[in-house]
Amino acid sequence: MSEHKTFYITTPIYYPSDKLHIGHSYTTVACDALARFKRMQGYDVMFLTGTDEHGQKIQDKAADAGVTPKEYVDKIVATVKDLWKLMDISYDRFIRTTDDYHMESCQKIFTKLYEQGDIYKGEYTGHYCKPCESFWTDSQLVDGKCPECGREVYDAHEEAYFFKTGKYADRLLKLYEENPQFIQPESRKNEMIAFIKQGLQDTCVSRTSVKWGIPVPFDPKHTMYVWVDALSNYISALGYGNEKYDEYSKFWPADLHMVGKEILRFHTILWPAMLMALDLPLPKRVFGHGWLLMNGGKMSKSVGNVVDPVILCDRYGVDAIRYFLLREIPFGNDGMFTNEALINRINSDLANDLGNLLSRTVAMCEKYFGGTVHKVAGTEAIDTELETMTSELLGKVTADMDNLTIPQALMEIFAVIQRANKYIDETAPWALAKDEANKERLESVLYHLCEALRVAGILLNAYLPSTAPKMMEQLGLDASAIDVEKAAYGAQESYTVHKGEALFPRIDVAKEIAHLKEEDEKRKAAAEAAKKAKEEAEKKAAAPAEESNVDFTHEAEISYDDFCKVELRVAEVRACENLKESKKLLHLTVFDGERERCILSGIAKWFKPEDLIGKKLGIVCNLAPRPMMKGKYVSEGMIFAADTADGGCSIPFYSDDTPVGARIH
Repeated sequence: MSEHKTFYITTPIYYPSDKLHIGHSYTTVACDALARFKRMQGYDVMFLTGTDEHGQKIQDKAADAGVTPKEYVDKIVATVKDLWKLMDISYDRFIRTTDDYHMESCQKIFTKLYEQGDIYKGEYTGHYCKPCESFWTDSQLVDGKCPECGREVYDAHEEAYFFKTGKYADRLLKLYEENPQFIQPESRKNEMIAFIKQGLQDTCVSRTSVKWGIPVPFDPKHTMYVWVDALSNYISALGYGNEKYDEYSKFWPADLHMVGKEILRFHTILWPAMLMALDLPLPKRVFGHGWLLMNGGKMSKSVGNVVDPVILCDRYGVDAIRYFLLREIPFGNDGMFTNEALINRINSDLANDLGNLLSRTVAMCEKYFGGTVHKVAGTEAIDTELETMTSELLGKVTADMDNLTIPQALMEIFAVIQRANKYIDETAPWALAKDEANKERLESVLYHLCEALRVAGILLNAYLPSTAPKMMEQLGLDASAIDVEKAAYGAQESYTVHKGEALFPRIDVAKEIAHLKEEDEKRKAAAEAAKKAKEEAEKKAAAPAEESNVDFTHEAEISYDDFCKVELRVAEVRACENLKESKKLLHLTVFDGERERCILSGIAKWFKPEDLIGKKLGIVCNLAPRPMMKGKYVSEGMIFAADTADGGCSIPFYSDDTPVGARIH
């Protein structure tokens, strides 16, 4: 056990421009497994996650939604926290870049860097990618587009502050050379070295054209550029530069920053350069994992290939989804999400291997020993093999977790589970049970199986936090049994098992694939419809305004007192009929709360009587009675109606709970 008993791990802080998808969950579940495992080892863990809430994209999204940026992000952040609660994410702290204490820290950091000459004012001329919040030079563009996401960039020219990133190029290269573990996986380190050696440009760290962000304290017309704001969260969350927390000295430097490969450059070049300028310790490791792909491409809401983790968790269970993400995706490389892979992984590993082993073992303990088995030594080579695999499991898993090879750690655990299933076939307990002379051997076999399950359950707790306690319960143990110091063969003297529900019911593959395919098609169709609607709206907005056909001929002005003489009320249409004498008029009988009255209205061309009967509408009820149709009818008011652009007519109706006779103001 390491003497260093603290462990600080961070996810990237997610951009709340929309609900998170399964790709975001992948990163967070991986960090959660590492944090849980370190806690099991006795470390004092700080697990940080949060949201990066400033920038132009949020500002634009909020404007489109007709709300303030803070109102917009508040709503999205609530869904993020709900998702992490659903997925059993055991974070210790959730930071928002709109938190007052974070803003205070950022302003102090920016000011310090400016006062010591590491930040200076200049002019930015180049290209900007709004989705990536990134500035690019001509040479960095790929086919004239953003080298990170492939989207269009636009020309940017504005006054800005710059951080002297280039000043730290040599120190960064030396950092990579002297600390080979700093950038992982190893393959990504060469990308960063090449980026620096092509000529490291100073970094634009403020904008004047974007107001949604943290103001530069000594020049408020400037807003801090999102990356300085975002990266500082890793230390502001511990109390650096603020009095909200007092844990900086305890947990910094971070043991691990976990980020997606698309933002590795900011975390391994800009962030350590900032820390060097601040004369602060550097994080120990930055791991840039790959993308979770679908249909060969990175998940994107705009193309309709995102997967909603809430839907998956509701359908298959949280631990099944956690397991798939941690086991299926080669950590550090891109991985593919398919419905077939998900269902096959659930069926083969969780239902067939783990679930089947537990149910068979418990059933045999109950059938042959009334549920209680005791520790009986093994006598054969296959016993020794299972004992050795079980006792060596903790060491193997620990090494894999230290190396961040999480899928390999799960493979080691399931190697023991699979070996235990094979052990059942080799020892054939049902055959041993036929002869009383084999009772001791039979008890030894079942004890071996219980021990393999117990140790596997202890270690699975980091990955499947709701499944491991269920395993222990069926083995007759409580939560205190989930203890890595007991993760070795022979640590438990006896078992009194209790049969429970299947951990992971087997899924009908054909039926489930058909269902998921249908849901995928619905989602894609919805995304395509939304995309088309957006394009049409943008096209319409960009088109020259059509000449209005609204009649703007005005009546003579009246005084306020004259207007107050007009009595407007809500009335209910009790009856309505066409007039034989006129194709234009409808004869309405309306109730104004006191009496029924007759109103003739020239709306027969656009409304049928049945469209109006029972509806509540607005009327002018103190209009002098007007004889019509040669005195055959007397109209006692007028209804509200408006001309439409196509020459039609529109009537505003009131809800059913609006009282008849209510004044209209």
